[in-house]
Amino acid sequence: MLLTLLLLLPSEPPKLPPPDAGASVKKFAKVIGWPAGKTPTAPAGFKVTLFADKLQSPRWLTVLPNGDVLVAEAKTPPKADLDAEKRAQMTKSKMMGEPANRITLLRGGERHVFAEKLNLPFGMGLIGDTLYVGTTDAVLAFDYKPGQLKLEGAGRRIMALPAGGYNNHWTRNLLANTTGTELYVTVGSASNVGEHGMKEEEGRACIHVIDTATKTHRIFASGLRNPVGLAWQPQSGALWTAVNERDELGDELVPDYITSVKDGGFYGWPYSYFGQSVDPRRQGERPDLVAKAIVPDFALGAHTASLGLAFETAGRFPQKYAGGAFIGQHGSWNRSTFSGYRVAFVPFKDGQPSGPAEDFLSGFIANADDVYGRPVGVAFAKDGALLVADDAGNCIWRVEAR
Repeated sequence: MLLTLLLLLPSEPPKLPPPDAGASVKKFAKVIGWPAGKTPTAPAGFKVTLFADKLQSPRWLTVLPNGDVLVAEAKTPPKADLDAEKRAQMTKSKMMGEPANRITLLRGGERHVFAEKLNLPFGMGLIGDTLYVGTTDAVLAFDYKPGQLKLEGAGRRIMALPAGGYNNHWTRNLLANTTGTELYVTVGSASNVGEHGMKEEEGRACIHVIDTATKTHRIFASGLRNPVGLAWQPQSGALWTAVNERDELGDELVPDYITSVKDGGFYGWPYSYFGQSVDPRRQGERPDLVAKAIVPDFALGAHTASLGLAFETAGRFPQKYAGGAFIGQHGSWNRSTFSGYRVAFVPFKDGQPSGPAEDFLSGFIANADDVYGRPVGVAFAKDGALLVADDAGNCIWRVEAR
């Protein structure tokens, strides 16, 4: 089966079918919410509990050194230019609505509005006494003191970012290096495959890096259609990202992936995918870039919407999970049957994937048409438990080893 082919040893590139734009299918999930008492399912030896509920589209999580959990609550805002069918489908899947545009702080049983009236907040990162927030159009810097319950002021704008984007590509994630001298920022594409021209893609489909002392910035890596999750792999120290690949080439194309990110690397979008597999919609364009396109490290299956990324480092999980990657897969809309809708686990050894992806947190799919929720951001709490933001279920799940 084709799915089996995509789960080959990580050292081998996936064996991809030919592209077939005519086979593209739209199948949006209807979110029905979680029945009382029902939770997602984790492997034997783990316990799943509800960490927080009654949130408004919680998408991203950051755990501060004191254990406070920051939750970015935002969602795709209504768009006047959407046709009626697309609007109805996105409303059904709870992908669209008025965004909360806030960050909530969770501490024990307490809940505080940490920041509000932001423009689609997403990534958050603390360096010393400065908390950085990625909104859809800027990187903002706020003064921060340990334990404070609310940020003051509107923040200092340290970098402007191109706003908005195709199918939830408004997200802007942040990650600091270990010394705090650099801040990495993800920006997804403005389109599926550059169909409106590449002018609007300037500064997009890439990861930027900011020098936190001088506030200068540059593109670190490009050709990444929609990079979202960012994390440092604990064994190798390399930067890794989770990337959503392109749509409308059939059920099995193009696989989303996680990959290490090389400084100056080009990863193919929009001209090719998984190295030199040319996208037929961009046939003959930029052969120079196609020739140098880097093959991503690990395929995760097509249309999974792989977003969240966290590596296990606390040692609170069984040994098989040590140093491995946990990936929040928001789930498909461009596939005839659902894919994603889970937190996947990929084992690592010596800094590289060492086995196929497997279910870690599943049970989000109710039936062939409906889902209970949709996982997005993943983060490890101070006590080593895994926290999972469920933006459609409006809650956060906690997974701990028994």
